[in-house]
Amino acid sequence: MADIDSLREKFLSDINQAENLDQLTSVKVDALGKKGAISSELAKLGQMDADSRKQSGQLINAVKQEITSALAIKQETLAKQALELKLKSEKIDVTLPSRPAPQAKMHPLSRTMEEISAIFADMGFVIAEGPEIETDENNFTALNIPAEHPARQEHDTFYLKPDADGNRPVLRTHTSPVQIRTMRSTSPPIRIIVPGRTYRSDHDATHSPMFHQCEGLVIGPDIHMGHLKATLIDFCRSFFGVDELPVRFRPSYFPFTEPSAEVDIGCSREGGGLKIGAGDDWLEILGSGMVNPRVLENCGYDSTTTQGFAFGMGVERLAMLKYGIPDLRTFYDSDLRWLHHYGFMPHDIAGLHTGIV
Repeated sequence: MADIDSLREKFLSDINQAENLDQLTSVKVDALGKKGAISSELAKLGQMDADSRKQSGQLINAVKQEITSALAIKQETLAKQALELKLKSEKIDVTLPSRPAPQAKMHPLSRTMEEISAIFADMGFVIAEGPEIETDENNFTALNIPAEHPARQEHDTFYLKPDADGNRPVLRTHTSPVQIRTMRSTSPPIRIIVPGRTYRSDHDATHSPMFHQCEGLVIGPDIHMGHLKATLIDFCRSFFGVDELPVRFRPSYFPFTEPSAEVDIGCSREGGGLKIGAGDDWLEILGSGMVNPRVLENCGYDSTTTQGFAFGMGVERLAMLKYGIPDLRTFYDSDLRWLHHYGFMPHDIAGLHTGIV
């Protein structure tokens, strides 16, 4: 067994001379790998007679165990050396000057929400809030959304596990459930806006699974479409800062309002850009309408004596239009470079007590 003795001496010498973990790994493969020298010697045992196989097998396995033990000891030694070298090379010089503090900026969504709230606060609206996990009743049924409506399908709505009664809560698809909660707990008159997060199963450059809406609701006697138009025209002109901004109301359909209208603002697309104001084109920005009598009845109101209007807008869409942000997904990338470019200094933020700056 001169060969196995020479292999033993060779690999023990190679292990002893290995200077790093990579070299040691190479020695291990050469000795004990599938095609390694020791493995090859073990493969030859099948060609021997019984007595020779027993004798040679014991000797080869003893050499294998010795090499394995030497590898483990050497690996532990080299690992400690590598760690010590790394600690020395990555030490921190505490005498170096600290990094300058980052300049914090307000996110465009926060700015837009504050602007919307400030404008409607000047009109006498108050902010209402509600849970983001809602019942199917508040999110759909009370709003006159039929059972077969596409919005109630799982490809469009995030449903949660059923409760003890078998009812499946949903991540609210709009902030309208807060309107239902308010009407069921408050007597008219009502004048609220409802900013908040909403959720739908959609994701691309103009849609996000989580996004923000701001809805409004006015309930009272003798409320009519003229009040709705005046409110939204004033809002659009205040938000975009264009005194004579063209605004039009285009007939549409929503289950919870009747009649319903999409609201468009004037714009110009000359030169491939978009300029909001007087122009030869229109841009849809929100939906609105008179509250459907069925919704009023679902909330316990007498629809023959009580009327109201409602509207809803996407906060991200308004921010993209006002501040020239091309892709909705960048709102949620947590990229400080993006925030530095599109963000606002704290003293520039609109507030309920200051109005729009």
